[in-house]
Amino acid sequence: MDFSVVAVAREDDSPIDEPLRVAALADRLGYREVWAGEGPTWDAFVLAAALGRVTERAALTAGPVPVSVRDPYTLARGAASVSAVTGGRAVGVALGTSSKRVVEGVHGRPRIRPAAVLTETAAAVRALLHGTPGEPVVPGSTFRRRLPPPGGPLTVAAFGDRAIAAAAAHADRMLLDVVSPEQVRELRAKLDAAAERAGRARPTLAAWLPAAVDPAPESLTEVLGSIAGYLTVPGYREVFAEAGFRAAVELAAAGADRVTLVRALPAEAAATVGLVGGLDTVRARIDAYAEAGLDEIALVPATAADPAGERTLTALAARAEHEQG
Repeated sequence: MDFSVVAVAREDDSPIDEPLRVAALADRLGYREVWAGEGPTWDAFVLAAALGRVTERAALTAGPVPVSVRDPYTLARGAASVSAVTGGRAVGVALGTSSKRVVEGVHGRPRIRPAAVLTETAAAVRALLHGTPGEPVVPGSTFRRRLPPPGGPLTVAAFGDRAIAAAAAHADRMLLDVVSPEQVRELRAKLDAAAERAGRARPTLAAWLPAAVDPAPESLTEVLGSIAGYLTVPGYREVFAEAGFRAAVELAAAGADRVTLVRALPAEAAATVGLVGGLDTVRARIDAYAEAGLDEIALVPATAADPAGERTLTALAARAEHEQG
């Protein structure tokens, strides 16, 4: 099992520059990769460049970036630019379809044919990431590449069958978000089958998982807030309903707001799709994810009452160092 760390600006009352502190700590503790998550607050490539300035060794991945709001060349150029300004650090790109709420509500762009656009973009970005200086920036262009390739992996965030097929056909890594071990097992089987159909080696399988070791009540609330938005999503709502949280699922279906949903979710719901609890509990949960077929856990540390997620990242650093050699 590999471990990485997600440095993402939360859309709540947490400090805007908190991702910088999370990344600096992760690098100091020896985690090999940091993800610069994109959202309404931070641009992923700007954040990745900033993270490169506060870290020394960690590889960087920007995204997932919604494919409906950027063209393939912009994505590849962004990664190469970050690599150039961070001393040749390996920089990867993560792609996703995001949601209508983000693509249309934040960016004002239509979210049309998202699975098809994801597939087309992944194919194009994969080719662009491996270009060399002196070549046309895109086929047929009179402009020439001046920046070396960024050297990082192409990641595709996937959940539905068509997105999984896109990851199997084009990605180095497929990313899941906030999933249970049972979901990992099912999605790993789908990825294996899709890769076989595509005639490629299976991409590695990673998941962003909320993490909180010995969490304070504030951290539990933060994790519950991060999963509240999934209560209406097909494939997730069934998991929560089967886990005993049907009342919260029904509230979400009726249009309840985030605060109401967090109040309706018991504390144990936080551990359904993440690493939450005492250290022994979290270690056992990691084993369950590994047994289900997950190759990499991208830790999304709860930072409420634990600035930069220091308690959680420190507690899990020894496990990460041991398993990653």
